Amino acid sequence: MFDTMTLTKVVGGLCGTLLVFLLGGWAADIIYGGGHGGGHGEVAQAYSIPVEDSGEAAPEEEAVPFEEIYAAADASAGEGVWRNCRSCHALEEGVNGTGPSLYGVVGRAVGAEPGYSYSGALKAVADVWSPENLDGFLEAPRDYAPGTKMTYNGLKDVEDRANLIAYLETIGG
Repeated sequence: MFDTMTLTKVVGGLCGTLLVFLLGGWAADIIYGGGHGGGHGEVAQAYSIPVEDSGEAAPEEEAVPFEEIYAAADASAGEGVWRNCRSCHALEEGVNGTGPSLYGVVGRAVGAEPGYSYSGALKAVADVWSPENLDGFLEAPRDYAPGTKMTYNGLKDVEDRANLIAYLETIGG
C-alpha cells in the first residue's frame, strides 16, 4: 500500500507546490512591487512635499488644576457617574459590599470603614480621602495604589471624577 513510488510521488507533489508558491510570490512582487531593483518592499518615494519649519513648538495646553475643576463640579452630574461604582460600593452607612461603604468618604481617614478589610497598599499612599487623593485614586486605582484590591480601571475624564467626588461629598458629609 505504501511503497517507495508512493513516497516519491508525495515528496514530488510537496516540492512542486512549494515551487508554485515561490514563483507566485516572485511574480506578485514584480507586478505589485513595481518590478524595480532593491525589492523586498522597498519603494522609492515618487515625490516629496517640502514643509518649512517655523522653529516654534506647538503651544502646549496648560493643565487646569484639579482644585479649579472641583470648584466648578456638579454634584447632580456626579450622581450619574455613581452608576459605575454602585455595583461594588454602597452609600448607606456601614453597608460594605465588594468595596467599602462610601458613606462620608470625602474627608474620612483611609482604611477607616468598620468591617472592611483594606489592602496595605491603599493605606500606604494616603492618610485621608481628600478630594485630591480621591481624584488620583479614581483616575487609575492600580497606578495610584499598586497592589490595591480595587479592580476598576478608573475614570479618565477629570470632570467626571470631580462631579463624582462632589456627589460623594453630599452623602454623609
